[in-house]
Amino acid sequence: MRYGIVGTGMMGVEHIRNILLQEDAQIVALADPVDTSLGWARAALGDAAGEVVCHASAAELARAAPLDAVVVASPNHTHRAVLEPLLDTDAAILCEKPLATTVEDARWIVDAAAGRAAPFWCGMEYRFMPPAGAFIEEVHGGRVGTLRMLSIREHRFPFLPKVGDWNRFARNTGGTMVEKCCHFFDLMRLIVGSEPVRVFCSGAMDVNHLDERYDGKRPDIIDNSFTTVEFANGARAMLDLCMFAEGTEHQEEMSATGERGRLDVLIPPGDLVWSPRVPFGSPKAVERRHVPVDVAAMAAGSHHGASFYQHRAFAAAARGEAEVQVSADDGLRAVAMGVAAEISAREHRVVMMEELGL
Repeated sequence: MRYGIVGTGMMGVEHIRNILLQEDAQIVALADPVDTSLGWARAALGDAAGEVVCHASAAELARAAPLDAVVVASPNHTHRAVLEPLLDTDAAILCEKPLATTVEDARWIVDAAAGRAAPFWCGMEYRFMPPAGAFIEEVHGGRVGTLRMLSIREHRFPFLPKVGDWNRFARNTGGTMVEKCCHFFDLMRLIVGSEPVRVFCSGAMDVNHLDERYDGKRPDIIDNSFTTVEFANGARAMLDLCMFAEGTEHQEEMSATGERGRLDVLIPPGDLVWSPRVPFGSPKAVERRHVPVDVAAMAAGSHHGASFYQHRAFAAAARGEAEVQVSADDGLRAVAMGVAAEISAREHRVVMMEELGL
């Protein structure tokens, strides 16, 4: 498979490293308007860099030699413009999350991708972390019984510097609840197996970026929040986000609870913890198992090996051997949940998903 990469910053380089681990894969084209970013990509390609053609834009890349697949990892607010020329090609497309920064742009992408013969895939790495995948499989298999409560916690480091500091402003990212949390809203829909009805988010920018100024403007991105989502099937999900907790032992934790007990996943270390219900006063019967991750996959990215496994699944879809696992519609719905959370946090109210047309 001949790949092109649009956007060769931090995430673009992670995609490059993981594509290089796939069988029968070759990166032949790069596109980025920033020479420094192209330099990072060439460094990641190593000896293979000499065979790669560099372009200044997605449109230029789209007009060049035909590609089998294109990965879009450009800044969030550029996705619609970047995708326009690519959607007219025959290449399979993997577009990084969030699909767009607004519901309107995300809906446009869904409509534009619907008529294509080639697959369109929205990049949602967190689905493909092996421990998360094992957790989801057990929940769907009935381990906890009927899922009533889903809790997701990410306590992590602040947003990293990006080219042009684009990720310091909600107008470019869609806001933290879109940019960062679309991963978790996508997981909620996948795990719960239902659509969200109402969203309440309490969040603010309390610690990070307070003293930063860019062209005299202060960043406006949320750095901590609690979000509750109620689903049509009666299940509830909660997201606990803190982006000034880089010293925590577990960056991500998920807990699914039903009438049979609770299942947790801890990332890292990649353990599943099963806590069945027992009569009051009885000894607890907790079980723990470790979910292994390919060592090379773990080393090739910062998503607990997920990028490697996502690319393996994407390549199978691009070759027509498997179905797309994360559709443009999935991307739209995750964006809409993030937009609802942003509105809720800033207007201090519950947001009904029907307000966003979903």
